[in-house]
Amino acid sequence: MYFLKYNKTILEIYKDNWHHFNNNRYTNKNPNMQKLLLVFLILLTIGCKETEFNTSWTKEQAPESFTARFETTKGDFEMEITRSWSPQAADRLYQLIKHGYYDNAIFYRVVPDFVAQFGNTDTKQMQEWKSIKIPDEPVLHSNTRGTISFARFGKDSRDLEVFINLKDNKILDTLNFEGVKGFTPIGKVKKGMETVDKLYSGYAEKPMNDSNLYQNRDLFYQTFPKLDLIRKAYLVE
Repeated sequence: MYFLKYNKTILEIYKDNWHHFNNNRYTNKNPNMQKLLLVFLILLTIGCKETEFNTSWTKEQAPESFTARFETTKGDFEMEITRSWSPQAADRLYQLIKHGYYDNAIFYRVVPDFVAQFGNTDTKQMQEWKSIKIPDEPVLHSNTRGTISFARFGKDSRDLEVFINLKDNKILDTLNFEGVKGFTPIGKVKKGMETVDKLYSGYAEKPMNDSNLYQNRDLFYQTFPKLDLIRKAYLVE
């Protein structure tokens, strides 16, 4: 798992310790405490890692189609990416998943009847990947329910943050935002959309306005303890 040097994966540590949590009456009756303990393990493990980013990864080309599985705190789902829909963006997502970027990521923006957005909060990794920009591409497929698009904030800014459409959001096909027209889908959830629908949405847009999202993940998650996590994301086809 991942491109880091350590002996155990976070998921293995989580499994090794989960029976201790279940034997604790307080955590067993308090799912929020269970999540906080999981985040603690993640943060503890991250502190022991050595990141090795390689710019050659950003030149890897995705297959014409590929499937990725996301293991989350609400269950698993799979997305199927079609490169012809948006070749540059499909390549980037392929690279990010292949090299473990979304392991331990957060669904920090889940807005009912709109989108579920996720991303990594490791600023060092973010800066490394952001240094290689990918160009904007035209919208070839509509933002219908279950489709996946990169979020962006301006020209050629599709890089790391991804959202899943929770309903038909065709307005996003032509929306002119920061001088760029439309959000370009690159694939769709092909299995487990019911898992995506269960992601916690009670905070809506609030987490995006909290600076601790990128500055202090531990404090951020204490503020928003019900947010769901991606335990692991990987290619399956």
